[in-house]
Amino acid sequence: MPEWGGDHLADPTGAELDGDTLDGDTLGVDPTELTDEDLIREMHSLHRTRLDTLRHAADSALANHLRRTAELETEYLARHPGREVDPGRLRDA
Repeated sequence: MPEWGGDHLADPTGAELDGDTLDGDTLGVDPTELTDEDLIREMHSLHRTRLDTLRHAADSALANHLRRTAELETEYLARHPGREVDPGRLRDA
């Protein structure tokens, strides 16, 4: 089994899955097309499977997981730039 080198993230043309390129298509619905409820559900699903994917998935699956997480979280932040920050989560500087 090859070691993770992060090089799967360097291919901007699309994801690679078990050696098969998806011909420039990305996996999943464009985050801008998701309702707020669907966006939250998708992020919840990715975060729920994060550790298992990191520890046990193939490099291509991990690369796709990282890409999709970034897409969804970027869309969430674009929709909620003034999101509420819990003061209990802040650290003293």
